[in-house]
Amino acid sequence: MSVNLTPRRVPSILIAATLSLVVAGCKKEQAPAAPMQAMPVKVAQVALNPVPRTDTYVATIKSRRSATMQPQVDGYITKILAKSGDTVKAGQLLIQIDPLKQAATVQSQMGTQAQKKALYDYNKIQVERQRKLFEAGVVSRDAYDQAIQAYENSKADYDANAALTDTQKQQLGYYQIRAPFNGIVGDIPVHLGDYVQANTILTTVDEIADLEAYIYIPTERATQVRTGLPVELLDTDGKVLAKSTISFLSPQVDNGLQSILAKAEIPRSAEILRHAQLVRARVTWNTEPSPVVPVLAVSLVGGQTFVYVAQRKGDGYVAHQIPVTLGETVGNEYPVISGLKPDDRVILSGLQFLQDGAPVQPLS
Repeated sequence: MSVNLTPRRVPSILIAATLSLVVAGCKKEQAPAAPMQAMPVKVAQVALNPVPRTDTYVATIKSRRSATMQPQVDGYITKILAKSGDTVKAGQLLIQIDPLKQAATVQSQMGTQAQKKALYDYNKIQVERQRKLFEAGVVSRDAYDQAIQAYENSKADYDANAALTDTQKQQLGYYQIRAPFNGIVGDIPVHLGDYVQANTILTTVDEIADLEAYIYIPTERATQVRTGLPVELLDTDGKVLAKSTISFLSPQVDNGLQSILAKAEIPRSAEILRHAQLVRARVTWNTEPSPVVPVLAVSLVGGQTFVYVAQRKGDGYVAHQIPVTLGETVGNEYPVISGLKPDDRVILSGLQFLQDGAPVQPLS
């Protein structure tokens, strides 16, 4: 039996050895993996440019002239001739209070005045006539004196009545609520038919020609804030609405806010701004050289800003991702607070295809 087993095992060993040689030969024939090709990218050197140092605060727009319209008489509203937000001119009628009762009083007073005027005119003629007769010796001195007395009484009575009539006419004017100056109508909380009194607020009129921005500067900036500092007023999207300078600084600190009130006059050309409007005020403290990078070089990952720089490695370059701290944009550039040096070369193109350590070919 042992003589028959040996020949059967020999082919299996030969086959296994042959396969091992074939596999080893295949491994030797495989070509090495080609190195990654460098991706062409645009680069820009970090430059030192003048950068304004700024802080942004919430500011309130206020009019230098703002009037709260309240009636000086009681009565029912019969007309409302304006609506909230209307631009009105000085003297324009806004609200009418029922004037019928006062109009009747004025009419009656004018009738009384006409009667007293007629008596005054008659006595004026009469005293002149009595003077001539007295000088001619036709009437006595006593008759002439009586004519003078009647004239003076009627004159005083007429003057008093004329003054009362003027007062009643002026009172009649109180039933018409007119704009005190050119401006914009605020909220009108009353309605037709409402009974109003002297303490009823009818509306407000805010002048649009002279506006100021009220800015509250934190006390830690007390040594830096001064009149003349540039101020830019911005909307919620960062668009510049108006440019100005600080024109007033309060000598006192607001204890509640621990801040200093600063005012900036708003140019009349800034018609988009309105009284009581909230805006952002960007105050520029100074301007000094600072590293800047183009906006195109910045990417945001997980709330952190990064840039890629072309870093030399051997005979070529690789992309190196660096976290940076940036200021507010100035035109198309970000000022760099930390993370970069002036001689760094930031990558501007192909950022979505880059990863840290990837080979790149900087293009000038």
